[in-house]
Amino acid sequence: QVQLVESGGGLVQPGGSLRLSCAASGIIISAYNMGWYRQAPGKQRELVAFIISAGSTNYADSVKGRFTISRDDTKNTLYLQMNSLKPEDTAVYYCNAHRMTYITYDYWGQGTHVTVSS
Repeated sequence: QVQLVESGGGLVQPGGSLRLSCAASGIIISAYNMGWYRQAPGKQRELVAFIISAGSTNYADSVKGRFTISRDDTKNTLYLQMNSLKPEDTAVYYCNAHRMTYITYDYWGQGTHVTVSS
């Protein structure tokens, strides 16, 4: 019954902002390493940002200083705040939850489209 549902994508002009949400059910996201990935047309899927269970964050060089990943544990929701958007940010953005103990758990959302264009 685990489900990750992304929302908040859409069309935005260069320099604009957008906030993506990932609503989780069936898992408690604070117990997982959570990440945002994206896949642009004709390119491989890449890791954009992640936040580990303890709260530390990391970002791809291409989005550092512009994107912020965060969790709201009371809402069990992951966010990606995207500022100063560029055309090269255009992609389908995916939410991921990952945890490895004696067994590996790996869950993906369906994706939300982000288009940056004037």
